[in-house]
Amino acid sequence: MIYIIEDDKIMAECIAKACKDYETKIFSNAIEAMANIDQNMPGLIFLDILLSGPDGFTFLNELASYSDTAKIPVVIISSLNLKDQDLSEYGVVGKLNKDTMYPKEITAYAKRFADQSLHSSSH
Repeated sequence: MIYIIEDDKIMAECIAKACKDYETKIFSNAIEAMANIDQNMPGLIFLDILLSGPDGFTFLNELASYSDTAKIPVVIISSLNLKDQDLSEYGVVGKLNKDTMYPKEITAYAKRFADQSLHSSSH
């Protein structure tokens, strides 16, 4: 399961399309995603930072505060320039710029991390 937390519906659908080989769940805000995470733990999260309501950084802090959710890999997809920020302590495994990213980059993250979580949960 891959969570896509993105308030731009078209962008969210494009990310989901790039992850077509995986089950995805789209959330338009961080509150909905956190409310669902206990029932359906994702293997990967694609996260926008500039969300309505609590922003992506608030969501990352919330994830990091619980031992089970702190292990979920997160890929930030944002138009903000975050390349010099080290967010690895929040589980951030990658950053993609909305203006320059390609679908194949999204697919590569999905393949690398969602496949990994499938294998680790079956042991």
